[in-house]
Amino acid sequence: MDFNRREKETVRPDTTERDFNEGLNVSETNVDDVTGGRGIAGLALALSILSLFVMPIILGAAGIIIGFIARRRGATTLGAWAIGIGAVSIIVGMFILPFF
Repeated sequence: MDFNRREKETVRPDTTERDFNEGLNVSETNVDDVTGGRGIAGLALALSILSLFVMPIILGAAGIIIGFIARRRGATTLGAWAIGIGAVSIIVGMFILPFF
C-alpha cells in the first residue's frame, strides 16, 4: 500500500436553488401563541414594576421567571423588559434599601 499517495476529493456542487419559505403559509401561523406570549409578558412586566414598590425579592424573582417564559413564547421585548426591571428591583432591594 502506498500511504503517500493522496487521492483528490471532489464534491458535487448543489446547483438547485432552494426556497426555504416554500410550503409556509402566513395563515398557518398560530395567533394564540403570539397573544398568549404577550399576555404572560404583560403579567411579568406588571409583577416586575410592582416589585419596585412592594416585596422586591419575591415579586422581582417572579417577574424574571415569567419574563423568561414570555420570551420563549414570542414576546421578546416585553419579556426582556420584565427581566431587566425585576433584576434592578432585586438589586435595589438587597443592596440599597437596607441602608434606609
